[in-house]
Amino acid sequence: MARILWIVLVVLVILWLLGFLLKVGGAFIHVLLVIALIVLIVNLVTGRRAL
Repeated sequence: MARILWIVLVVLVILWLLGFLLKVGGAFIHVLLVIALIVLIVNLVTGRRAL
């Protein structure tokens, strides 16, 4: 399950970067980035190893 969260995190960060480069998605991509950061912080705090 944690591996899936890391995959989602990577996909969201890529979409966020595309949003900056291509100016698409607006605030939606930034909201997804915040969600990805929350998932990352939760994984780090709980000490789960995703890889």
